[in-house]
Amino acid sequence: MSHIVDIALDDAGLPPPTPEIEQERKVAMFDLLEQNSFTLPRREGRAVPEGPYRVTLSIRDKRLVFDIDTEDAQKAAEFHLSLGPFRQVVKDYFQICESYYNAVKTMPPSQIETIDMARRGIHNEGSRVLKERLEGKAEVDEDTARRLFTLICVLHFGA
Repeated sequence: MSHIVDIALDDAGLPPPTPEIEQERKVAMFDLLEQNSFTLPRREGRAVPEGPYRVTLSIRDKRLVFDIDTEDAQKAAEFHLSLGPFRQVVKDYFQICESYYNAVKTMPPSQIETIDMARRGIHNEGSRVLKERLEGKAEVDEDTARRLFTLICVLHFGA
């Protein structure tokens, strides 16, 4: 099965992330590289280079860009996704994360757990949207979609 062996975020020109956002980025990248499933399907009857892949995510011209190379630096694919379908779920995710970070400082564990469950639900919704948007372009499993969604949120933070 194909997978990602390197993931990079092109965050040039974006403001520096908060410590919480930076931590989310580090955890998502680490977990993604530890275990993921990422396959490029045949497109228009043409074979695509097999993985493993090096993926760079960026936002260009208000579009999410996946720039994908093989492990030995051959261009494998590039596709651009509209950010529109992500806007509301990313906004909701940032709001619930802010509530979660504030709750951790002051609230009892039972309330923190309730907010964390809501946070996971919104995160799952974001990964579902991503999987839909990737249909026909890339095939990912649920955990890979969740981690990629986190990285999309990191890029949205500065965009």
